[in-house]
Amino acid sequence: MTSALFIIDVQNDFTEGGALGVDGGNAVAAGVARLLAGHPDRYDYVFASRDWHDADNDNGGHFADAPDFVDSWPPHCVAGTTGAEYHPALDASVIDVHVRKGQGRPAYSIFEGTTDGGETVPAALDRLGITEVDVAGIATDYCVLASALDALESGRSVRVLTDLVAGVASETSAAALERLDAAGARIV
Repeated sequence: MTSALFIIDVQNDFTEGGALGVDGGNAVAAGVARLLAGHPDRYDYVFASRDWHDADNDNGGHFADAPDFVDSWPPHCVAGTTGAEYHPALDASVIDVHVRKGQGRPAYSIFEGTTDGGETVPAALDRLGITEVDVAGIATDYCVLASALDALESGRSVRVLTDLVAGVASETSAAALERLDAAGARIV
C-alpha cells in the first residue's frame, strides 16, 4: 500500500485575514505542519493543491462583483499574489507534488488541477502507485469534499482528518462529512 496526504488549499486567502478566510484556517495550517514535522515518514507522498486563478478575467464565472458564495466568489487566490501562496506555517519543502487548479475556470477538486510538470492528478497517483489518501485542508464543505469524493471515485481508500480541516459554515461542513462517510470515506 502506497499512501499520500492531500493538503487542500492551505493558502493565505483561505485562512483568517484572507480574501475568503475561514475560521480555523490558521489552525489547519499549523496542524498540518505539526503532523508532517512530527511524522516525516507517515506518508509516501505529500500532494498540495492551490487555487491559482487568472487576474484578468472572471475565471469562467467563478469571480463575481455580486457573488452568491455558492458558485461565484469575490476574487481570491490570484496567480502570483500573496493570497495564492501557501500559508507560511506550511513548509513547502515537504511537499512532493504541487498542484494548481482553476487557471481560468472554476475548480474545486485537486483532481481538476495539474502538477507543476503538467501531469494530471490521476496520472500522478497511478504513476506513483498510490492506493490510500488522507485528506486535510480548506474548505471542508467545498474543495475538501470535492477532492475526497474524486479520490473515492478513483478507487482509492480515503480518510478525512477532521482535526485538520476547516469549513465555510458548520452546517455545510457537517453535511459534507456525512456525505463523505456515506460515500465510503473514513472520517477520523
